[in-house]
Amino acid sequence: MQAKRRLKILISLLYYYPHRTGLTIHVQSVAEELARRGHEVTVLTARYHPSLPRDEVVHNGVRIIRLWAPIQISRGMLMPAFPWAAYFAMRQADVVSIHTPMLETALVAVLAQLAGVKIVATHHGDLVLPEGRFNRFIRDVMFLFYQFMARRAGQLIGYSQDYAENSYYLKPFLDKTTVIYPPIFMPPPRPERVAALRAEWGAGGPIIGYPGRFVEEKRPDLAIRALEVVNQHCRNARLVFAGQYDIPYENTWQRLQPLVQQHREQLVFLGLLSDPQDMADFYAACDVMVLPSDTECFALAQVESMLCGTPMVMTDIPGGRVPVTVTGMGKLAKQGDAHAIGEAIVEVLRNREAYVKPREFIEQCFSFSETVDRYEEVLLAHARRRS
Repeated sequence: MQAKRRLKILISLLYYYPHRTGLTIHVQSVAEELARRGHEVTVLTARYHPSLPRDEVVHNGVRIIRLWAPIQISRGMLMPAFPWAAYFAMRQADVVSIHTPMLETALVAVLAQLAGVKIVATHHGDLVLPEGRFNRFIRDVMFLFYQFMARRAGQLIGYSQDYAENSYYLKPFLDKTTVIYPPIFMPPPRPERVAALRAEWGAGGPIIGYPGRFVEEKRPDLAIRALEVVNQHCRNARLVFAGQYDIPYENTWQRLQPLVQQHREQLVFLGLLSDPQDMADFYAACDVMVLPSDTECFALAQVESMLCGTPMVMTDIPGGRVPVTVTGMGKLAKQGDAHAIGEAIVEVLRNREAYVKPREFIEQCFSFSETVDRYEEVLLAHARRRS
């Protein structure tokens, strides 16, 4: 059997480790596994915080180049040195992996063409911003940049067929879109720590987890309002938030303070948990997890929760409904309906055993090794041939 070719892979995205979102965890997981398999992986990204090193570093086998990013525009950042740094890095690469949405999308396409290298673009979700003229302008410009790149890319990657067919980014390019589930790995929870967390948060009632940022598109207000239904059936329920809640680029936390204060006795805010082990313990300490999002391309937190033995309540939206639909480990609720979300939470709490699936089953449904195998195949298929 012929050995696989070892590639020089350039990955370009705005945020990377130690930043913790579903997108950055996705990219870091694939990058480090590809490096472990012998590929030469370089990540070109923004130095989004002054505490990050100025020089190139290697983390878990992946070379990281962080560029000065002095100007922030909404969630994006401008990197003045990006065109030169990207072009010279592309000259050395066999294939370029980019991750959208990303402000430099069109520029990457031009530079890749000049450098004679193909792009493989993973789409992590259509850009959703709060209402407003400026944000609408950003959304429209970003989509134009994406279309320019997508026409020139060798391959586009989506998280699921369900999301691809409903994404305004991917739908026009379904003929060159392949579907690869995101890479998901969670360490087993620690029983002693799980018991301690339950004792710390609980008051004898059910513990409901919310694994995500406190932002408008994820609808934390619906999770809080759903407590009104839960309280009719369960006493002393707690809703525990794991994720950033005072977000710089939008005012959801400030705007929802009256609602937060109204239910303050039932709410716990942990902030961002950056350690996967801490996240595993959080998931396992909850009786049910809720994600009432208006938009999700997949939501890795769902599968992470399932791997830790905790079922989901998820809104019935394209992409977001896939983990529950594939595994049966949870219940879907009507989008935007706090009452329906509350009823789904109560249903799962009352019949929890029926919704819990073995960890081995979840690992088979969303295989980490199979995901990286698929990425490797796509990157090999579009890598340029060197003499």
